[in-house]
Amino acid sequence: MTQRTPLILSFGSINIDLTARSQRLPRPGETVHADSYAIGLGGKGSNQAAAAARLARPFDLDVALAGRVGCDAFGAQARASLTDFGVDLSPLRDDADNPTGIALIGIDASAENCITVAGGANMVLDGTDVVAASPWLDRARVLLLQLEIPQTTVLAAARRTRQAGGIVVLDPAPAPAQGLLAPLWSEIDILTPNESETFSLTGIRPTTVEEAGEAADILLAKGVRAVLVKMGAKGVFWHDGTASGHLPPFHVVPIDTVAAGDCFNAGLAVALACGENLKDAARIASACGALATTRHGAADAAPEWEEVAALMRG
Repeated sequence: MTQRTPLILSFGSINIDLTARSQRLPRPGETVHADSYAIGLGGKGSNQAAAAARLARPFDLDVALAGRVGCDAFGAQARASLTDFGVDLSPLRDDADNPTGIALIGIDASAENCITVAGGANMVLDGTDVVAASPWLDRARVLLLQLEIPQTTVLAAARRTRQAGGIVVLDPAPAPAQGLLAPLWSEIDILTPNESETFSLTGIRPTTVEEAGEAADILLAKGVRAVLVKMGAKGVFWHDGTASGHLPPFHVVPIDTVAAGDCFNAGLAVALACGENLKDAARIASACGALATTRHGAADAAPEWEEVAALMRG
C-alpha cells in the first residue's frame, strides 16, 4: 500500500487584512495620518497555512486549509492568494450568508501594532465544517488551530484529529477572556502562547525563564501535553512534561511583528511533520517567527526554508 504524503491542516480563520502604517498609533478619539496602506491575506488560520506551505516547498508535505469565506470579492481574493502560496483549498467552504472576515491593522514606526477583527464567516464555523473536513482531519499529521473561530468548533476538530493519531497544536490567540473550554485542554498536544496569552491563561507574565517555567507547569497541569512559551525578544521556553529548556532568541532587526506568531506555528508544524523532536522543532519555529518580523505583512511575511536554515546556521 502506498503511503500518503504527510499533511499539515490548518483549521481556522480566513481574513483579508487592511493595514495602515503610521508614525504612531492613534489614541482613543484621535485621528492620525497613515504613511501607507495595504490590502492582503490575513487571519490566523490562513496565515499559518500560507506560511507552512511556503516553508514546506522543499519537503514532501501537503498543506491544506479548512474554514469558510464569504461569496464576495474578499473571499475570491483570499482563495487566489492561498492558491498562489500552494495551499490545498479542497476543505475550504463558501458561505453565502456571511461576509469574508476582515482585520483592520494599525502599525507604528516601532513595529508595534493594534488589530480589530470583524470575523464574518469565521464566527459561524460549526460541526458541519468539522464533518466536511473530516477526511483531512483524519489524515493530518499536524493540525494547526487558533481561536478566531468558535471554541466548540476548535474542540471538535481537535478531538477528530487526536482520535486519528495526529498532533494537535493550538495557538491560543486571541486569548479568550473566559479562558479555554474545560474539555479542550486535554485535546491539545502542544500549546504555544505568547507573553500576553500566557498571562491571560495563567496569571503569570513570563518576563524571566523562571516565570515561563512556572506558567508552563500550570498549563501542563490543566491537561496539555507540551507547552512552548513565546517570550518575544527573550526567546522560547519549552516543556514536554518531562524535559524543559530555554532557547535564546535569534537576533534580527524587527520592522513588523504582525506575522511572527503565525510563522512560528507554521515552522513548528513543518518541523513536527518532518519528524523533529519538540526542542528542535521549537528552534526552527523560533527562527521562522524571527524572520517574519523583518518584513511587512501577514502571510506575505512568511520566510522560505532556505532563509530559516541560513539563520539557524548563524
